[in-house]
Amino acid sequence: MLLYLFDLAGIAVFAISGVLAAGHAGLDWLGVLVIASVTAVGGGTLRDLLLDRHPVFWIRDVRYVYVILAATAAGIAWVHFMPLPEHALALADALGLGLFAITGAQIAEERQLPVVIVTLVGTMTGAAGGLVRDVLTAHVPLLLSSGIYGSAAIAGIAAYLLLQAAGVGRRWAFHSGVLVIVALRLGGIYGGWHLPLLRLPA
Repeated sequence: MLLYLFDLAGIAVFAISGVLAAGHAGLDWLGVLVIASVTAVGGGTLRDLLLDRHPVFWIRDVRYVYVILAATAAGIAWVHFMPLPEHALALADALGLGLFAITGAQIAEERQLPVVIVTLVGTMTGAAGGLVRDVLTAHVPLLLSSGIYGSAAIAGIAAYLLLQAAGVGRRWAFHSGVLVIVALRLGGIYGGWHLPLLRLPA
């Protein structure tokens, strides 16, 4: 139940990040709903396809669709009646990345897959929806930018798995993994943290 609730929370946060990205791109309300939806379900759909979980989660459980609709409506209302906080999109994306990366890792973990596959599936679950969102709104994907993003997901999943191996309860390991991801992502946003860059002469 806890995993399910966190999955719904990730859906809501990523849908809101899609609303904000669509708003910056100047899309109409249908376009906003499309971007919010693909952002919210993109990573989880890829996860389910890779793990052969059929039907995919949002077809199996219509409550995910209702959460997307509610979050999209709330996001539209928010930006119409209240000023948009600075870095709102990046902050929403950081939280969605943290929630989805760890829940994706947990689902892969339940299949008793190797640690490296658990890490890859979790990272793709967290990053794929935002990647599609950025491509559709004609932005350089955050996954490919110089700030900490995919590497934050990998670090958070590693922390989650290591804490469990050390005897920490799954719930506390989950919270710690999400915190690591969000903290690293915020460090990339506000502190300019990034991995070493590869620069070759032209």
